[in-house]
Amino acid sequence: MRNQSTSTKDNQNPLQNLDQWEEDILIRYPDPKNINADKKEEQFRNYDETEKDSVKEFYRLNHTHQTYDFVKQKKAEYLKFDKKEMPIWSAFDFLNKLVDDSDPDTDLDQMQHLLQTSEAIRNDGHPDWMVLVGLIHDMGKVLCLFGEPQWAVVGDTFPVGCAYSDKIVYPEFFSNNPDYKNELYQTKLGIYTQNCGLDNVDMSWGHDEYVYHMMKPYLPEPGLYMLRYHSFYSQHRENAYDHLMNDKDHEMFKWVNLFNPYDLYSKNPNQKSWAELEPYYKALVAKYLPPNIKF
Repeated sequence: MRNQSTSTKDNQNPLQNLDQWEEDILIRYPDPKNINADKKEEQFRNYDETEKDSVKEFYRLNHTHQTYDFVKQKKAEYLKFDKKEMPIWSAFDFLNKLVDDSDPDTDLDQMQHLLQTSEAIRNDGHPDWMVLVGLIHDMGKVLCLFGEPQWAVVGDTFPVGCAYSDKIVYPEFFSNNPDYKNELYQTKLGIYTQNCGLDNVDMSWGHDEYVYHMMKPYLPEPGLYMLRYHSFYSQHRENAYDHLMNDKDHEMFKWVNLFNPYDLYSKNPNQKSWAELEPYYKALVAKYLPPNIKF
């Protein structure tokens, strides 16, 4: 029987209860119904009907503790990349232990999800660097390996230092966040300026920001946008933060929107075995990445 995380404790062992939880190529936005024929599009990311109490509890913790100061602290701590050096395959070994508590759609381990995403991208004939993005987009979840709780690693991302959009999942939980009482942070623009560009905006901390910075030397900019903003659902699904985005962001979000359905809708249990896929992915990783990555 699967455990349901209903604890109100804010500091947990990060491994505790982890098993719960337009043009040219851009014209061809994926059709979710073709990516996953086993599940209807409207059934995905249904937080109202999810049976996982752990998802709601996850977002209570996430929205309570993801403050502006917390984000700055974590960037200073982790973007030095001095924790560990290892092949990405070692990181994937760790990810196999994780089931994302913020995701109401899947109980698959992380490597299965990454391969499903990357294989769907490859099957549709996209560039191989995008296939690689599919493979590594969640690799930043190794933050749990360094003692971070899941609410500081996964889940929907959002800007900090400005008002929270009601398009963010479970927005009611932001009333517990200390920044909610900071008037400067609770105006529409907050500490930012109109259309300042997302490069000038601090997002909530997690695996997206972490893996984006990690991969900056190796991937083209569209791929980096995919990594950094693939969990920014309140924007690429609801356009809630257009006032912070500039023209470059809007152009690059075409790529984010291209990638997102593969991440979201390719959660299908019918998948080739790793033995069949290994030669291709070993060569792909070797093409773009060094033997060891600094984490």
